[in-house]
Amino acid sequence: MLNKDSKIYVAGHRGLVGSAIWNNLLGRGYTNLIGRTHAELNLLDAVAVRRFFDEERPDAVVLAAAHVGGIMANLKYRADFIYQNLQIQQNVIGESYRHDVSKLLFLGSTCIYPREAPQPMTEEALLTSPLEYTNEPYAIAKIAGLKMCESFALQYGCNYIAVMPTNLYGPRDNFHLERSHVLPAMVRKIHLAHLLGQGDWQAVRRDLNMRPVEGIDGTASEAQILEILLKYGIAPDKVTLWGTGTPLREFLWSEDMADASVHVLLHVNFADTHPADATEVRNCHINVGTGLEHTIRQAAELVAQTIGFQGIIEWDVTKPDGTPRKLTDVSKLHALGWHHQVDLPEGVRRLYDWYRCEGMSR
Repeated sequence: MLNKDSKIYVAGHRGLVGSAIWNNLLGRGYTNLIGRTHAELNLLDAVAVRRFFDEERPDAVVLAAAHVGGIMANLKYRADFIYQNLQIQQNVIGESYRHDVSKLLFLGSTCIYPREAPQPMTEEALLTSPLEYTNEPYAIAKIAGLKMCESFALQYGCNYIAVMPTNLYGPRDNFHLERSHVLPAMVRKIHLAHLLGQGDWQAVRRDLNMRPVEGIDGTASEAQILEILLKYGIAPDKVTLWGTGTPLREFLWSEDMADASVHVLLHVNFADTHPADATEVRNCHINVGTGLEHTIRQAAELVAQTIGFQGIIEWDVTKPDGTPRKLTDVSKLHALGWHHQVDLPEGVRRLYDWYRCEGMSR
């Protein structure tokens, strides 16, 4: 088992997932943490990753680094999503084995499950029918990652565990209008439409200076800003969102995800993830979620209410909805001793507060 002096490498420690896990570990008194930015260590570079493990020799690894994005990005950059994630996983998991890492936690995603999986989705639903087309390359990469953990554990006795969080949101989220996931995208779009409706151009320009859109920042003319925002469905007092708004989604506050992940890292072993008498050991990964769901439309209305947006939310039904329903069965996680704390209304309030304060002052 890990102790407070154990050296723990958190891959992706600056991202939404990794930073939350890093802070959770610190809060529990685990201070011997190692992190590297992409500029310091390119996880796609096998030679650099091996050199890092040679030098640092971590006791445990949390693999939270990944190439991620929403529906638009998954459709447009399919090769990037499968290649980069497979390469990161191959390098980090492979070097963890070569360097006798005692514990590894791999972070995946519930997009690994089939598009038409029975709801709520149990771990046993994996590989039972076709995946959702829009995120198939990313899902295949994550399935490969969890199967690597499972296979190394079965063949070599490695204590490698994979957790599959549901849709995450929280501090340090990605608010890029093209590459963000659904909740941060909604927050930024509705926030900008609200500002435009109020005529608060100073705040609009500050937002674009922090996160330019296709090269357009706060120094552009009002006409240029309106044109680029309209391309993404943002207009004064009106927001256009993709799809019908009817798909159901489960949302998990990132700090809850981190607490669950660290709980698994510290207290769960590979042997705990499957029946001891199983003749075929598979599906050893663990779903991480709330077991609660909301329609995309309900989530949008909640964001609008939180922001105080009084305008119109329209739905572009020519755009894809993605998977119609994606609710996790979290019985396995509950049996291992963890339950979520933050429900969606409170989480959306926290996310918007973060975006307006820390997220706009970095």
